[in-house]
Amino acid sequence: MIGALSLSDHSPPTMTKRDAPIFKVIFLNQGQVFEMYAKHIYQSELWGFLEVEEFVFGERTQMIVDPGEEKLKTQFDGVIRSFVPVHSIIRIDEVERLGTAKISEAAGTGNVMPFPMPIPGK
Repeated sequence: MIGALSLSDHSPPTMTKRDAPIFKVIFLNQGQVFEMYAKHIYQSELWGFLEVEEFVFGERTQMIVDPGEEKLKTQFDGVIRSFVPVHSIIRIDEVERLGTAKISEAAGTGNVMPFPMPIPGK
């Protein structure tokens, strides 16, 4: 891609080539905060968007199933790539290990004023 920046290409000196980085991506979506894990993040050719590819979800090795993670897994089932508006991104971290994907309500953010966004249909 011309002009695309791959955050996945940067690897700290402690990582070996066989270890693929995992990114925790936290973003706002329709009044909710999504915390998800992905293998690749790129600046999109669509102006103002980041591309998030290869979402990673925890394996079902435990008897307890997290309903929040299951909801995200179902919602993103079959999604190859998501285009997330840059102004919706809260934070991106490269992490050592996979955590639990979750959705939480954006209300109660304290002193943080959300970036004004148009309301669809109005």
